[in-house]
Amino acid sequence: MVIDSQPDLVVVGAAGDGAAALELLADVDADVVLMDVRMPRMDGLEATRRLTARPDAPKVVVLTTFDLDEYVVAAIGAGASGFLLKDAEPEELLRAVRTVHAGDAVIAARATRALLQHVGPLLAGGRTGAEDAGGTAATAASSPLAADAAALAALTPREREVLELMARGASNADLMARLFVSEATVKTHVGRVLAKTGSRDRVQAVVLAYRCGLVRPEDLLRDAAD
Repeated sequence: MVIDSQPDLVVVGAAGDGAAALELLADVDADVVLMDVRMPRMDGLEATRRLTARPDAPKVVVLTTFDLDEYVVAAIGAGASGFLLKDAEPEELLRAVRTVHAGDAVIAARATRALLQHVGPLLAGGRTGAEDAGGTAATAASSPLAADAAALAALTPREREVLELMARGASNADLMARLFVSEATVKTHVGRVLAKTGSRDRVQAVVLAYRCGLVRPEDLLRDAAD
């Protein structure tokens, strides 16, 4: 297996479906989980939701294709930390695992960027995993969108700028170059953005940016054309 061929990576387990994966991960420590969306017994969406709800849960990278928009949007809401296309090259898979483990800008990966361009309209529409699964919309007072707006309002102008750049795919190195600040300062800004928005990682913060309209799908399409 390509992962086991790397000196810094080890495969600690494999499972054929979501339920088996949860059972395995109850006994085996893992830092990153590659989760297929389509699996028997329990799909990757439900498995991701249950896994990320655990204390000290591993990061989850969802394996998907462009024809699974609804699952992808719901997986983001379930707590997935990144996405990888099933036909990704081995080097891209390895890079994604290392990037997610480091907590860096998974959103900057080309596959994830393209995926966000594809499903961005759904994210911007405020649809969540609960709604896709058949849940009812909340009232305006308790709406996730209202909470998102409040979190966005709590950001300083600089933190808001950092979030927008993150949503456009900026890595820490990109932020350093664009804002003319040190790596330590970038990490401080990113940490504050995650804390104020209640985001467990950068992907979740980017979803908030889409839902609030801070970044629109056409922005990524325009960036890609530049």
